[in-house]
Amino acid sequence: MLFAEHRVVVRGGGDLATGVVARLHRAGFPLVVLELPTPLAIRRAVSVARAVSEGAAVIEDLSARLVNTPGEALEVGATGAIPVLVGEHLPAFPEPVSVLVDARLAKRTLDTSIDQAPLVVALGPGFVAGVDCHAVVETMRGHRLGRVMWSGSAAFNTGVPGLVGGRSVERVIRATRAGAIVWEVNIGDLVAAGQTIGCVGGQPVRAGLDGVVRGLIDASRPATSGLKIADIDPRADPAACFEISDKALSVGGGVLEAILAWLNRVVPA
Repeated sequence: MLFAEHRVVVRGGGDLATGVVARLHRAGFPLVVLELPTPLAIRRAVSVARAVSEGAAVIEDLSARLVNTPGEALEVGATGAIPVLVGEHLPAFPEPVSVLVDARLAKRTLDTSIDQAPLVVALGPGFVAGVDCHAVVETMRGHRLGRVMWSGSAAFNTGVPGLVGGRSVERVIRATRAGAIVWEVNIGDLVAAGQTIGCVGGQPVRAGLDGVVRGLIDASRPATSGLKIADIDPRADPAACFEISDKALSVGGGVLEAILAWLNRVVPA
């Protein structure tokens, strides 16, 4: 493998992080994914985070497996699978890590710093390239999506979901109260506007438009008020629910560009 000596740790296993994982894995980089004990991924059908609750996950040509230790992560990675390690903090690995990618999309700086790896790349707003990390990749839909910035920041978080099929706010469903989640539909199901798709704390949750259920948060975790819990896609293509999105692959391409640009500067020809 051309890049076998350059291990990449990706913090986060949601759908955008999985786009990063797909691009880097297919290019030949060894990877480890770090996730929370209770992932917040909505588009679970295309998120390696699903391995946390299921033990394993297959997304397109990617095979992810839950592991218990950093050492096991390296062993599983050597088999061609994507190791997913649960941990809220960056652990010590028995072999060097070349690149750290913060793909958690927290919209703010948490505990990632520029000195945690030779190359630190962050996705989206909340980071300043050259201060918090070496490079930032734009995640906002539009002309700059996937662009790599070596100084400055990504676009400010507006809090408004990007347009998908001409619809924005109404396609995203948030919990209006805290409580247990019960779903009555599955990812890939077609629904109508106003249809009850589940409940939170005993209160019905209804679709805001006609479309396909693109994402549902794992019902094993209770919701907090305001938490994003579901996503309806007005384009109504069930097959797309099980494919890594154009946005995720664009962002993944930006991360791949950042790593290759860095290697071109620091690795002898």
